[in-house]
Amino acid sequence: MPAYLALLRGINVSRNQRIAMADLRALLSGLGHDDVSTYLQSGNALFRSSTKKPDVLAAQIEAAIRKEFELTVRVLVREAADLHRVVETNPLADIATDPSKLLVTFLSAPPDKTGLDAIDPGTYAPEVMAVGEREIYVWYPDGVRTAKLSPPFFEKRQAGVVATARNWNTLTKLVSMLD
Repeated sequence: MPAYLALLRGINVSRNQRIAMADLRALLSGLGHDDVSTYLQSGNALFRSSTKKPDVLAAQIEAAIRKEFELTVRVLVREAADLHRVVETNPLADIATDPSKLLVTFLSAPPDKTGLDAIDPGTYAPEVMAVGEREIYVWYPDGVRTAKLSPPFFEKRQAGVVATARNWNTLTKLVSMLD
């Protein structure tokens, strides 16, 4: 069975959007997924499933969370092979010297290049971004706390697209856990 990573957006950052990882694992197992595990408290769930469509899996998980926890949580699901591609093709590898300051913003759909091409990179310096297939890599040399090129920034420029980010340390750990 293929391995997947579910990225839950915005959980456990406020009192209103709390999901215990044990409860998330139980929910995913209850949906029929195998080898379920979680990493950190920020909504990273790894599992195997016979369902071969990540977007279908995401919709099922969102619906189950809504029903079980009465929460509206957006979920992005990526296949292991896609995550390997994201790591292997990192266009900012040469400049990102601190993996905690390199984030990958995952998008629910391929980015609208027109909207992103209109962004003047000089306006957001020293932050640097590079657009991938369904992700945007962003290097934050001054840290992420005051970042301008944040997931909400990209959502505003990508109508109807959901975005959630993970730092490079977390992403590479998740990829190693999928193997």
